[in-house]
Amino acid sequence: MANRLVRRDYPSGATEVLSLRDMVGRLMENAFISPDQWFGDFYSGMRLPAVDVLENDDEYVLRAELPGWKPENVDITSEGETITIKGQMGDDEVQNENNKRWHHREIRRTSFERSITLPTEVQADHAEAEFENGFLTLHLPKSEEAKPRQIQIGSSRQKSGTNRMTPTR
Repeated sequence: MANRLVRRDYPSGATEVLSLRDMVGRLMENAFISPDQWFGDFYSGMRLPAVDVLENDDEYVLRAELPGWKPENVDITSEGETITIKGQMGDDEVQNENNKRWHHREIRRTSFERSITLPTEVQADHAEAEFENGFLTLHLPKSEEAKPRQIQIGSSRQKSGTNRMTPTR
């Protein structure tokens, strides 16, 4: 059997020699740190805004990070203890014209829906929402039943004839 020399043409940049350790490192980085390349548009459509929720005695303050969003593209609803934030961002460019086509596109036009369940109900009719510098801030007053109450220590009840702490013999 004769040995044959086979020439392979690799794309530019693919001729680098990588150690097994480097290849496994790149595989792990691509799989777990930047998984967009594996899931494409499916994964990128599932990106949800980061949300912080702070509680004090009177209200919950919910802050959502929405860079690039406009207030008119965001809806907020309240049902019981659940607050839902929905967003729909459409394409700014008209794609129906025959003389236009994308050469490169990374900016996502997508939608999201994020629901946060709070420990107690809120008074949605008294809630306030602010949208500034890409952050949505909601002030959600707690329902009266959920607010902490002070219990006053009163005079002791009149004792009955028996002492409950004394064991019976």
